[in-house]
Amino acid sequence: MSELPEKQVKRLRSLIQEAETNLAAAKELLTSLVGGEEPTVHHPGEEVAGKVIEGVFDGQAMIGPDGKTYPVPANYASKSKLVEGDILKLTIADDGGFIYKQIGPVARRQVIGTLVQHDGSYYVEVSGKEYRVLVASVTYFKAHVGDQISIIIPEDNRDAEWAAIEAGL
Repeated sequence: MSELPEKQVKRLRSLIQEAETNLAAAKELLTSLVGGEEPTVHHPGEEVAGKVIEGVFDGQAMIGPDGKTYPVPANYASKSKLVEGDILKLTIADDGGFIYKQIGPVARRQVIGTLVQHDGSYYVEVSGKEYRVLVASVTYFKAHVGDQISIIIPEDNRDAEWAAIEAGL
């Protein structure tokens, strides 16, 4: 049996990772829709029994220490203004729910740019560099292409691809 070309192996790994992320998101959605007989309510500060995983936010998901990707709800990432590089704690509750908590925010800075869209995604262009932003954030702030947007980026990460929207101007 001949070895698969490296490009195909990378693509297969990417597809598997995407499938695992989609499966976790589907399980989370199913649990939130169907749930148990009594919905579980988790209050801020309440300890929840379950498996705990710490990881790094990559702009749209959490990457665990094993390299596995865990879906972060876009509305949580938007409202919490998570920035690429933030450290998150994920508790996978005994009832199957995912509970995220930001435990290590990276140093941040705010910049202003213009909202643009291409390839079905939104970006904020700042001095010739584009930072991708979550659609949920664009929707929440009722922003439109061409609007001036204040975004939050990691202070020391010049290679960051993602930003959090602070506000529309």
